[in-house]
Amino acid sequence: MQQKGTDMILKDEDRKALTEEFQALTQPVKMILFTQELNCEYCNDTKAILTEVAELSDHITVEEVPLLLDGDTAGRYSIDKAPAIVVTDEAGTPSGVTFYGIPSGYEFVSLLGAIKDQGTGKLELPEDVQKQAMAIDSPVNLKVFVTPTCPYCPRSVRFAHQLAKLNSNITAEMIEASEFPEMARKYQVMGVPRTVINEDHHYEGAFPEAMAINEVYKAIGKEAVA
Repeated sequence: MQQKGTDMILKDEDRKALTEEFQALTQPVKMILFTQELNCEYCNDTKAILTEVAELSDHITVEEVPLLLDGDTAGRYSIDKAPAIVVTDEAGTPSGVTFYGIPSGYEFVSLLGAIKDQGTGKLELPEDVQKQAMAIDSPVNLKVFVTPTCPYCPRSVRFAHQLAKLNSNITAEMIEASEFPEMARKYQVMGVPRTVINEDHHYEGAFPEAMAINEVYKAIGKEAVA
């Protein structure tokens, strides 16, 4: 799959591999795509990717929402820019799993991971990390800045999104730094992956899960549970 461009499509071998991979899905997966006609260079490409992915499984659907024309839906999912993708269940329950920017290059792996998490109901985090994540009782927001050419970024994105799946107090956003340079400047992104927790705590690099959950606890001023 190409990383960016109007002719971005899945290759035949990608389609075959994904069709087999999606056989593991047992639950409906809805990808809600927020788009806008103006000032959104990659909205059409993002829609093309999601449409092709959805064609590979009866369990996957795509719903397009015009960001500027449907403020109620955008507000429900706290979406304020496009393209944005929320991966959720058939009913559209807010899941805390959000992608800002086109899921191209290595970030296509992160999208597939979110689909499998939702569609199988299974997560790949160690049990002790899951326990620590579920014990968090205060709001946590994780912003993971990435670029499509970063092979280490999907690990950080997957970690953040799986925490959001485990605990409704947690929300997690993948942000493609080159598409949203104003946000990259605001959060002083000099390298990726860079994870910003609750606005003022951050770490760089694809930390192992045990180290990453400790960073979350540092951000909320608590000791990680045993």
